[in-house]
Amino acid sequence: MSASNAAHLQAVDLPTPDDPAPDFRQIAELARAILAGFNAHYARFRAASRSAQPCFEAGDARALRDAVRDRIAFYDSRVVETSEQLKREFDAERLPDDVWASVKSYFIGLLVNHKQPELAETFFNSVSCRILHRTYFHNDFIFYRPAVSTEYIETTAAPTYRTYYPKHADLFATLASIVTDFGWAQPFVDLDRDIRRIVRALYRHLGRWPALGYNAQIQVLASPFFRNKAAYLIGRFIHDDVETPFALPLCRTHDGRLFVDAALFAHDQIRSLFSLSRAYFLVDMEVPSAYVAFLHELIPDKSRAELYTMVGLGKQGKTMFYRELFHHLRHTSDRFEIAPGIKGMVMVVFTLPSFPFVFKVIRDVIPPPKEVNRDIVRAKYLMVKRHDRVGRMADSLEFSDVALPRDRFDPVLVDELKALAPTMIEEDGDTVVIRHLYIECRMTPLNVWLDSHGGPDLEAKVRDYGNALRELAIANIFPGDMLFKNFGVTRMGRVVFYDYDEIEYMTDCDFRRIPPPPSPEFEMSGEAWYTGHKGEVYPEEFGTFLLNQKPVRDAFLKYHADLLQPAFWQQTKARIQQGILEDFFPYPYELRFSQRYRKA
Repeated sequence: MSASNAAHLQAVDLPTPDDPAPDFRQIAELARAILAGFNAHYARFRAASRSAQPCFEAGDARALRDAVRDRIAFYDSRVVETSEQLKREFDAERLPDDVWASVKSYFIGLLVNHKQPELAETFFNSVSCRILHRTYFHNDFIFYRPAVSTEYIETTAAPTYRTYYPKHADLFATLASIVTDFGWAQPFVDLDRDIRRIVRALYRHLGRWPALGYNAQIQVLASPFFRNKAAYLIGRFIHDDVETPFALPLCRTHDGRLFVDAALFAHDQIRSLFSLSRAYFLVDMEVPSAYVAFLHELIPDKSRAELYTMVGLGKQGKTMFYRELFHHLRHTSDRFEIAPGIKGMVMVVFTLPSFPFVFKVIRDVIPPPKEVNRDIVRAKYLMVKRHDRVGRMADSLEFSDVALPRDRFDPVLVDELKALAPTMIEEDGDTVVIRHLYIECRMTPLNVWLDSHGGPDLEAKVRDYGNALRELAIANIFPGDMLFKNFGVTRMGRVVFYDYDEIEYMTDCDFRRIPPPPSPEFEMSGEAWYTGHKGEVYPEEFGTFLLNQKPVRDAFLKYHADLLQPAFWQQTKARIQQGILEDFFPYPYELRFSQRYRKA
């Protein structure tokens, strides 16, 4: 038993068979049943992650995509299954509070040598909250804070990361070992060429070759990260007191051979790989906390909550985020307030100025011309979570029954919530309980950004907006409402879509040219002479409501005039229907070795 875990155990009173009440055997069986439910869940999670490498090497990108999508439902399914088991076998809904408090204490003891204790604690919370049906819970019954340390957990087999000791004389051989030590079943096109390119890219990044210090080493996470059509090797160079993170994307040729596509060393490039606007990774982790700790050291401005989410552990990401939010509230004094910008017709959006996120609550009544309700909007958000977001759609954390301190709310915001979403808010003493909300990273609305910029900056952002529309379309997403207010500019300067109530699959849309008017009178009337079913889209109309300002219009027509005609949309839809999965690179195209070193 580690000293840190022993300290935690001393802080709780574990029941013993001599305790007068409650029944020790019942408590032990309940705790073990919950842990067995979690273990079954995580075994399935790891099986899905291990399937990624053979799928990647077989070129089955569709299976990889489906694994990421299907894995999202694993957790909730296992929580429901375990909850029903406890109700059936232990009549768990009728157990008194002291039993649940004792079950929690006994559960802690079961986690002493567990490899995923933080995930198991979160699973315990999910099961107990589902059974107890309380709006919010006393800390005696759930893990409000982690009870078992995740520091220095040892893996059963190989370490979390491998360490290599390069020297100038054998740097090429060391890099070759790093690339090939993952048990690839497929050969490389030209491994020597790839290693030369990595060395050249490293030299270009460093600007010189430093004399290797006594502690010079390369650390590489032991499992590759898989997403879409690529595998990523993640690690860092350590030289004296300087650490250089790196990511090596590996791709596959049509005939099944492998090649290193790029070498990423810049912080922003590594950070972009783990953006929540992209699909989650598949990565096999026996000790996920060790992987998250390693990644957090590489990109410290990414929270652990985001990193847990990006490796597919979304529920743990939500748990970490919730803790981070309340830690932040304890150390600040500003208030939640209505978010600046144009108010939406579907959501009440508010923010805490000192916290880089926005909070979104669906209105009770959504007025025309919107043709959606709460259930439809929730289905759209779930659709986005399960889809490949290709770096162009914001991910959302979905929460239910969130209790926040009443004195941290601007009265104007409370009045707004009561007026527009009364069934979603409840005041209970000094607490405001929000029944359902989404939380997203805060961005600058694109319309606000464009109003305050001009010249080359504006042209570049309008170009990126058009690129976002293209990439979403290629990924089988039509935004529906394409107004600038529904897109945001991230801290990295990237244009991202974040309003999903009108989102549709491209394959569900019918992109058409505006038919000629039946007579000149129709054209002069100012009213549309063409109407059709809900799925009809007329791209020629886009310019009318998007391009009212000349600088914006000029920039858009310079780069994206074809988006105002149906041909692009029709051709893109046809390729999707043919089963063609396009390549999306989460790093600049010019960094690809095929572009950078054409003759190397």
